[in-house]
Amino acid sequence: MDDRSALLLERARVATLGTIAADGRPHLIPIVFALDREDLVTAVDGKPKRSSSLARLKNLARDPRATFLAHHYEEDWNQLWWVRVDGPASIEIEGAGFERALSALRKRYPQYETVPLGGPVIRVAVEHSSTWTAGD
Repeated sequence: MDDRSALLLERARVATLGTIAADGRPHLIPIVFALDREDLVTAVDGKPKRSSSLARLKNLARDPRATFLAHHYEEDWNQLWWVRVDGPASIEIEGAGFERALSALRKRYPQYETVPLGGPVIRVAVEHSSTWTAGD
């Protein structure tokens, strides 16, 4: 990922994770995220969920292709930008990368002082990225 994309991602507070459902449809969910070295990471946290069997985890276990989109909107359209990352995703439940990801998320989001964060972690390896800003 280029420096410009990384800087924009540091400014973004939320993003959308896209996976592929079993029937081939896109499955999109809002996420919080952090950068861990060259990878994007997010984790399953303790906020209430409809089910413990999350579609994003099932989708990635079956097909690891993932897309990640962060964007910024303002009424002043000169401030618009987006960053899209495509790459294979892995699911981590332990190990050094897992611990680094949780640490990066806790550092980025103070809400994790009170919301439990234990994973699993979804790690998206940046295979391709695209960036657009209003000044392009």
